[in-house]
Amino acid sequence: MNSQVATTLRTKTSLSAAAHKVARECSRLITLLLIVSWGTVHVYAAGPLVDTRTSPHAAAQAIELDDVAWSSGFWKQHTDTCRQRSIPRMKSLMEGTEYKPFLENFRIAAGLAEGDYHGAQWNDGDFYKLLEAACASIAYHNDPALRQFIDESIGVIGKAQRADGYIHTPVLIRQRNGDATAQPFKNRNHFEMYNMGHLLTAACVHHRVTGSNEFLEIARKTADYLCEAFRDPSPELARNSVCPSHYMGLIELYRVTHDDRYLNVVEAMFRMRDLIEDGGDDNQDRLPFTEQREAAGHAVRANYLYAGATDLYLENGDDRLRQSLDAIWNDVTRHKLYITGGCGALYDGASPDGATQQSQITRVHQSYGRNYQLPNTTAYNETCANIGSVLWNWRMFLMTGEAKYIDLLELTLCNSILSGVSLSGTDYFYVNPLRTTDPLPVPLRWSRRRIPFVTSYCCPPNVVRTIAECGGYAYAVDERGIWVNLYGANQLSTVLPSGAKVQLKQETEYPWDGTVTVEIEQWDGDDSELRLRIPAWAESAQVTVNDTELAVSSAPGGYCTIRRAWHAGDIVRLELPMQTHVMESHPLVEETRNHAAVQRGPIVYCLEQADLPAGVALSDVSLDVDRPIAGKYDDETLGGVVVLEAGARHRPTQPWNSLYRLRSVNRGEELRVRLIPYYAWANRQPGEMSVWLPIAP
Repeated sequence: MNSQVATTLRTKTSLSAAAHKVARECSRLITLLLIVSWGTVHVYAAGPLVDTRTSPHAAAQAIELDDVAWSSGFWKQHTDTCRQRSIPRMKSLMEGTEYKPFLENFRIAAGLAEGDYHGAQWNDGDFYKLLEAACASIAYHNDPALRQFIDESIGVIGKAQRADGYIHTPVLIRQRNGDATAQPFKNRNHFEMYNMGHLLTAACVHHRVTGSNEFLEIARKTADYLCEAFRDPSPELARNSVCPSHYMGLIELYRVTHDDRYLNVVEAMFRMRDLIEDGGDDNQDRLPFTEQREAAGHAVRANYLYAGATDLYLENGDDRLRQSLDAIWNDVTRHKLYITGGCGALYDGASPDGATQQSQITRVHQSYGRNYQLPNTTAYNETCANIGSVLWNWRMFLMTGEAKYIDLLELTLCNSILSGVSLSGTDYFYVNPLRTTDPLPVPLRWSRRRIPFVTSYCCPPNVVRTIAECGGYAYAVDERGIWVNLYGANQLSTVLPSGAKVQLKQETEYPWDGTVTVEIEQWDGDDSELRLRIPAWAESAQVTVNDTELAVSSAPGGYCTIRRAWHAGDIVRLELPMQTHVMESHPLVEETRNHAAVQRGPIVYCLEQADLPAGVALSDVSLDVDRPIAGKYDDETLGGVVVLEAGARHRPTQPWNSLYRLRSVNRGEELRVRLIPYYAWANRQPGEMSVWLPIAP
């Protein structure tokens, strides 16, 4: 099957790695000429998303945004869709007022238009995410129209910002319209800090990609305002930490500017969290952060907090932060994580729900539940929460250099994040259940069909920026060499901290095929290390250098480190067995007792109604785990995927008119079913779907 997959997929390659390299260098030249024409004459590098080059407690450094270019295959397909379809459609939506105003709210706040504020309190942050995605896109592909949109938008944002640096259009518009009661930080659920945090992050990305300081100066004014506003901590001020993207944003601004005030204010804000007098688990402020050992509450807020705390540890090395981060990560991965990498199981709940802590119980929503509480049909798994997990795990990797964080990052990217956007790139999920039925057991708020506009529009621009930036996760570097984190056909051109220039070409049809070839095109200097991630799901791996087999230096779940003097023309080949695994869950996950799920490589599969014969209900199908499962690349299905053919049994049941009845002893008829990647479900006709299937008796 491997050769068939490789042959079929190679016919779909639209642009060679060499052509990508030429296009990338041309794009850099055009960018430099544009900068000169704008009067900002300096040579710059795009810089990484998370810049740990001077972080004293980092084991790894991210590559610069434009160091890698996807050349063919899986990630090329998804990033091309993002660039060609998602970003233009979202730009059109946010420039206009078809659903809600986004850019228009900034225009009103700036006095460039008249009107009242419309939309959710966090819509400013949604627009900043789109700008970040656009900046990441032009790092790889010069697009004058998109550059113009970025420039014009930044100009409007700058005009909307108050002289003291405050910017939050719901308040600014009310003030402009004469509402004297409109003041900053009067309602913790107005998401001011969330919006400003995304502004800071987007401005750092814009500066690194374009070399311009225009957006960065807006960000500095915002950060200066926050430093002043939080100069005298109080319990009331401490409550303004809902969905705390500002920790990541402020620390990234510190890394760009080297202004100690921005790191100091984050440290002060973490200490200030301890002042909250009426906190709860929904916002992770019932306990001081350094006392927390379990993931609880709103999963987006939680994961943003954990990512921000990791950023802070990378700079100050506070062991109390590290102890909490390690314990919470272990809690999530051992007790509260879906097989797809999704997290945040509950629509609504209470926490903590143990009998010994009754006086501390508060309501939670969109949240982590108790241990092993992982429902399927009512699973929440908000796309933003899954993205927050990627942000957190990337920082944990940069802190440690450990493969387990990339394993989880990849699992989440390939399954519970890609599922958040349609294959067309224009429709979105807010939640990502592992099962859908018709009818649903209870009325649920969010659609089981992807739609172009979600009332809470935080997830669509978040998933778009994540896909646009995914190349930044593919590699990392340190003084000794390079980590190869994500496998996909690409061209890498980077400089190690030692100053050694490195160019690699990776060729693979991963995740459909397990053969990965890395060709060294340039590697300056003496002995250096190439570290190949051996995913935890790989039962074995084979590595050769110039056709000489090596002893793999790591068990699954680590890195195989090859140290040598590298020369142009060296070929490293990694063979990962892309076996299909039948998975079971911990017995305390009650919904999936006596059920199985199927995973091949990093891809989790599901059964969709569209792949069942007419008249066969999904609820009447069970998986025959004793029969072999065969994989085949299908160029005509869902944009080109490996589909799995599995044995099953069909046991028709009578309609249910009671809660319980006698169990049938009928084993049912044999059936062959086709399983598809979970991320691609709901891209055809409506119908039921399930990741977990009953095991046939």
